[in-house]
Amino acid sequence: MDIGAGLAALAFWGFIGTCVMAGVWDNIRKRDAKHETLRKMMESSQPMDEEQLRRLGLLADDKDRPDRAFKIAGVWLISIAVGLAVLAVFLGFVEPIARTAVLGAAAMMGCMGVGALIGGFLTAPWYIKEGKD
Repeated sequence: MDIGAGLAALAFWGFIGTCVMAGVWDNIRKRDAKHETLRKMMESSQPMDEEQLRRLGLLADDKDRPDRAFKIAGVWLISIAVGLAVLAVFLGFVEPIARTAVLGAAAMMGCMGVGALIGGFLTAPWYIKEGKD
């Protein structure tokens, strides 16, 4: 490897880090804007009903179901794992050493997917008991 490959890897991870930080910054700014709106409403003694608070996103919606989100994420991750496994097989024809690395990534994605599905099934009874089904 030469310096070009190292710079390309640094640029890739720099881009990924920048995207993650931009997402975090965006969420922080949105939350701050919601809280500022709520503070101004309280200072002006405006009446606040549940619908306004829900519209601002300050109250949890009845449709929020983390168990369903876990199950959806699990299905996505397992699908990605299958795709990576197929990629590993075809990549192995070109470069046999790469097959093991990509199969390892596929196994990791599969484990994460199974974990997300288990999390979804374990948390589902919490919402059924509360009558939020």
